Amino acid sequence: MTATTGITIKHTPMRTEGGDHDLRHHGDAEVRDDGSALVDLAVNVRADTPPAWLRERIADSLTGLAAYPDGRKAREAVAARHGLPAERVLLTAGAAEAFVLLARALRVRRPVVVHPQFTEPEAALRDAGHTVGRVLLREEDGFRLDPAAVPEDADLVVIGNPTNPTSVLHPAAAIAELARPGRTLVVDEAFMDAAPGEREALAGRTDVPGLVVLRSLTKTWGLAGLRIGYVLASPETIADLERAQPLWPVSTPALAAAEACVGDAALAEASDAAHRTAADRAHLIAGLKEFAPDGLHVVEPAEGPFVLVRLPRATAVRAQLRSLGFAVRRGDTFPGLGEEWLRLAVRDRVTVNRFLQALDKAVTVVGR
Repeated sequence: MTATTGITIKHTPMRTEGGDHDLRHHGDAEVRDDGSALVDLAVNVRADTPPAWLRERIADSLTGLAAYPDGRKAREAVAARHGLPAERVLLTAGAAEAFVLLARALRVRRPVVVHPQFTEPEAALRDAGHTVGRVLLREEDGFRLDPAAVPEDADLVVIGNPTNPTSVLHPAAAIAELARPGRTLVVDEAFMDAAPGEREALAGRTDVPGLVVLRSLTKTWGLAGLRIGYVLASPETIADLERAQPLWPVSTPALAAAEACVGDAALAEASDAAHRTAADRAHLIAGLKEFAPDGLHVVEPAEGPFVLVRLPRATAVRAQLRSLGFAVRRGDTFPGLGEEWLRLAVRDRVTVNRFLQALDKAVTVVGR
């Protein structure tokens, strides 16, 4: 393990479980089975969606289930939303499918994933037989990217923006500095529509060589069970990924949702939701800062629909919160984090106030 410009670079062995981290653990595990009745602050999908109009659009599509899915209209709608030609768009069964396609379809020698971030990209690369390098961003630096930390010979670089779980929004210019001839630069923008104005977005850019942008429609619109996302890239890369896809990978209801969610009215609604989320996030952070005497630290500035916190005995606090009716996301499955980290989804103020009361009880019990 070596340090470069204050950021750790680590080359990890090829094991599906990620060696020291369970790369296949996700927030939904917190609310399965005996956690199904808990108030969910573990999953980053908005809790009050999909809205009625979107449910109706999806329901209307069910009359066409006898026919094979035809994604042309949805693909064109997504392309228009980003000002791109349709050959630069690939619809996928959620953004997670895109990571599998990238790992299988692209010929890469030295892939690097910037952590802490969503763990599926690394898991998919490992499953495809790749040895994966890690660039570990540090808490001392606010988990912010230094482009110089990424090895020059990396021919595939993956980074999230805003990053899950840190909620850091990296400057688009800093990410664009990672582009190189012969390098594929994958930017996971699954939560970008939760940032007001989508500032720092690279979606729609065609001037960054090797750029691949992933977007998800499941977070803002509460469609995790439907699985719909898309890839924006050069026509050549899109063609490579499309050849790796199975036939008809996106269902007719998911295509209907994609077309609906990129329309003008939906984009305006998503923008309003982003501003509400920002206000609710500020309320949550203000409440969390009251626990500073207990050793709790919030990673700031937070720009996603979730916040990352570090606190002593977080595992015990998390268990107490479950007993009080709240599920939060453990952080130790993310490379670069340990057992003292928790990720909290942003919820409405009433829910947040209830959670803060429960957190007060949990911290008190654990501190005895």
